Amino acid sequence: MFESKDGAYFLFDIKTAKPNAGGFKELKRTLLEWVAVVLANKPDANINTFIAIPYNPYEPEPYTRWTMRGMLDLENELKVADEFWDFLGGKNTYKDLLDCFERVGIELRDEIDVYFKRFNKK
Repeated sequence: MFESKDGAYFLFDIKTAKPNAGGFKELKRTLLEWVAVVLANKPDANINTFIAIPYNPYEPEPYTRWTMRGMLDLENELKVADEFWDFLGGKNTYKDLLDCFERVGIELRDEIDVYFKRFNKK
């Protein structure tokens, strides 16, 4: 959650890239509970709630997870990948994050490979 300079509240529930359909009823309930908590303290608050998915596994195609259809107002309740990160940090934040991950991955490739070999015991 954060509060903008003009006093609007933005509440995010961050989910995995492929959430299960069965959890959306609870997810919507959680968002409504968060709104109720804020409104209980500030009845006139301007509150915006979102489901945030930090990356799009279908890139470069748009995010079109079938479990989302009919359960969310996709235009107003969902922010995926660049929509989420750029909303939080400004234009190109998502690109900058991806660049950081790529640089670190290249620099630490050998250490990363050694670490994950522990889990590849066949």
